[in-house]
Amino acid sequence: MTEKRKGARSIKDIPADILLQLNKGEIETANLTEWLAVDQKFLLETLLIQNNRSEYLQPILRRVDQLKKQTVNTINEAIGLGILDLALKNQDEEFISKLSTHPADFVRCWAAYTIGRNNTFNIEEKLKKIQSFAADTHFGVREICWMTVRPDISKNLKESFSILSEWTKHENENIRRFASESTRPRGVWCEHIEALKQNPGLGLEILEPLQSDSSKYVQDSVGNWLNDASKSQPEFVVEICDEWLRESNTKETQYIVKKALRTIRK
Repeated sequence: MTEKRKGARSIKDIPADILLQLNKGEIETANLTEWLAVDQKFLLETLLIQNNRSEYLQPILRRVDQLKKQTVNTINEAIGLGILDLALKNQDEEFISKLSTHPADFVRCWAAYTIGRNNTFNIEEKLKKIQSFAADTHFGVREICWMTVRPDISKNLKESFSILSEWTKHENENIRRFASESTRPRGVWCEHIEALKQNPGLGLEILEPLQSDSSKYVQDSVGNWLNDASKSQPEFVVEICDEWLRESNTKETQYIVKKALRTIRK
């Protein structure tokens, strides 16, 4: 197994050959610095030429150009939705299926949008199809994939919780973490879920199986979930934390509780 690249600390320090490989989609980004440095338009053009889909380029670029604010995430979304629209219009499932296993993390992010925002799928189908992205080894793909389905999760809370509560038992920590992260009441870079801000108890079927999870990645997410909830329902969070400490006073639960109560204790 090859050793994982560390990645440069600043964009100017990224070696030219690495940047070229990133922009051509030959390798994935090693850290946030590289993630911010990738020229997504160039990467898109390269991908479309390689797959004989050059006619998709201009319609997608027009979509990017119409963005009020061009950030890494807004461009990422615009390209993903552009690919989705064209693929649906042309019944081009073959192209979409290639994207989900592409070496470049950005391309896999675009693929996540073709699932999460594809309204021909219901929430059950979306979650089933997005699970492999939730398990992705790349941080960027994992973050984007929950954001793509979150609007649907928000609209279908009961059904989503029923499905995601099963994910909390999964052996893969990334999949367990998705169950928590995708349903945070406030979340990051996304719309809040008002029902959970008012009644965070709805999320307990996901949180309780994770109250002493062995993975710090999962613990951080559960702690953040409860911290979100504490901003509108502090008594509920204090009560849950007390209960958890009585039930399982492990170092994992203690860590989650400390994170959960950080806003209340300020």
